[in-house]
Amino acid sequence: MQNKGVKYDSGMRISIGLRKVYSFFSLRRSALFCISLFLCFCFFSCRYSRPNLDDEGMSIETRDSLTCLYDRHYTLNTNLEVVQDSVVLACLPVKDCYNTLYKGDRVVVAEFAIHSADSVDSVWVKLAHSQEIQGWIGEREMMQAFVPTDSISQFIYLFSDTHASYFVIIFALFVGAWVFRLFRRKQLKMVYFNDIDSVYPLLLCLLMAFSATVYESMQVFVPETWEHFYFNPTLSPFKVPFILSVFLLGIWLFIIVLLAVLDDLFRQLSPAAAMFYLLGLASCCIFCYFFFILTTQIYIGYVFLAAFIWIFLKKMHTTLVVYRYCCGSCGQKLKEKGRCPSCGAINE
Repeated sequence: MQNKGVKYDSGMRISIGLRKVYSFFSLRRSALFCISLFLCFCFFSCRYSRPNLDDEGMSIETRDSLTCLYDRHYTLNTNLEVVQDSVVLACLPVKDCYNTLYKGDRVVVAEFAIHSADSVDSVWVKLAHSQEIQGWIGEREMMQAFVPTDSISQFIYLFSDTHASYFVIIFALFVGAWVFRLFRRKQLKMVYFNDIDSVYPLLLCLLMAFSATVYESMQVFVPETWEHFYFNPTLSPFKVPFILSVFLLGIWLFIIVLLAVLDDLFRQLSPAAAMFYLLGLASCCIFCYFFFILTTQIYIGYVFLAAFIWIFLKKMHTTLVVYRYCCGSCGQKLKEKGRCPSCGAINE
């Protein structure tokens, strides 16, 4: 027995079309509202909470050190390393006496001095390389010439260095163009366009875009929070401001999803094809990072991020809902039971 089709007149078609358009834009409006609410919550809880400095049992030295830590983000005994070719320290109060430090030399913050009458820099810092080599330097010059010795801080400095960024961008463009040419000639697997049977590669790019957006949001709206993290880094997403916690969780999720990508990749492709796919994936992640860094500065990065989330959700819907079955013979995904278009096997 065959089911009879239902005929729709033009009015019914227009009504159904309008309902689809309304639901389409309603869903996007809800997604944008949720993202806006999330970003507002991030920025309302984006600073480090200060300790109680009114405690009577706290010594004067501890109180001064904590005040300096939360005002300047570093304190006494902070270890720093020279990153410029050379730095000159003034041996005050002796005039015309200087000590020179060279790239790679390490120092420790020994003392602070406030010179409110100084028009160049009102804050001076005494740095000690050894018992014999010590001297004073303006805080602004110190910030440009030194980085913390912590490995996380040094990685942040290297990753944010302008020359390194230019090299990474050029490398990503070169590799991306090369892989795309191979994709056109040999039909290699590529993220999103001719992807493997997995949502993890696109999720990896989304996490990179999300982390870049959160990072640049901190740079634009709360730079002092990032600066405090730079001098006092941690890999734990706990006991830090909420926006930093979100950023660190995004980094950890990126590492976990990367492992899942590698597992899926080498199960589905040959080693040679997997390596080409990884090169293309690396280029996509680098592109996402710099694209969202640049667009978030002018506030349209949030719109692109919402669009990226929508694309990922559509792929998730296609993978989990539309193609609900797979062929028992060849493993090809199917929209419904029946004959497999790939191998011709009957699936019931």
